[in-house]
Amino acid sequence: VKLAADTNLRNILTTLETEAPGLAIIDSIQTMWLDTVDSAPGSVSQVRAAAHELTTFAKRKGVSIILVGHVTKDGQIAGPRVVEHMVDTVLYFEGERGHQFRILRAVKNRFGPSDEIGVFEMTGAGLAEVTNPSALFLSERGKPSPGSVVFAGIEGTRPVLCELQALVAPSPHSQARRTVVGWDGGRLAMILAVLEARCGIPFAGLDVYLNVAGGMKISEPAADLAVAAALLSAREDSALPADTVVFGEISLSGALRPAPQTENRLKEAQKLGFASAIAAKGGKMHGKNGMTLNLMSDLTGFVGEVFGAG
Repeated sequence: VKLAADTNLRNILTTLETEAPGLAIIDSIQTMWLDTVDSAPGSVSQVRAAAHELTTFAKRKGVSIILVGHVTKDGQIAGPRVVEHMVDTVLYFEGERGHQFRILRAVKNRFGPSDEIGVFEMTGAGLAEVTNPSALFLSERGKPSPGSVVFAGIEGTRPVLCELQALVAPSPHSQARRTVVGWDGGRLAMILAVLEARCGIPFAGLDVYLNVAGGMKISEPAADLAVAAALLSAREDSALPADTVVFGEISLSGALRPAPQTENRLKEAQKLGFASAIAAKGGKMHGKNGMTLNLMSDLTGFVGEVFGAG
């Protein structure tokens, strides 16, 4: 590994031309400057021009170049959005300061699928690859407790199991709190409304807290049923069996829609020792994978069968 400390792009390109490396890492693109552009380093015009010069050089010489970029407070790449259009792949390195692992997520890929993830654990010797992310996200899960549900999710083409935790408590305030970590707050409000309107289960006057354990972030709608199960489990103070995974999408009518890649989710769950699954009817499966399947068509039936209410 050869290191060089320089921000003048002309010097950097000349060095790369001479050394002809297989891989070059520019850290960071916001510090590069071109003497032909009359503005300060980090400005929109400098970042755009530097990214253009580097990508052109990479294509011409066949050198792989990684551009490290800063992100803003809301998680977007700092500087002009045109940089994302210039490059072939955009990777986000995500992680919470209080957790030991980091997620490398592909949000754009010209030569493969996007939304793929790689999971790495921060150790004393540096970053170590996690070959089985599901085991990591469930490693600290203890005995079954109310409000705890395991969700069988999909990240790109990779099945990942994680724990959803819910807490429902009487609110001391006139307006009940709704706090979410790792999921969409608007979708939580929708699930609460469907539970009240379609199943007659009110959450008025109750504080609701929802957390995706381990710092994982979930965006797919297939988590709806797992969230509803966690909320009902916390509200009724009734724990689901420890060997059960839950997934499925909830519509505003209260009907349940099957999640894509049902079979892959079940295989991952079985590999980690789960014996049963609660899901929506209609998912494409070839056999039962040795698991006990409890397929539901609507939310009312789910509430009645699993929690004995509805």
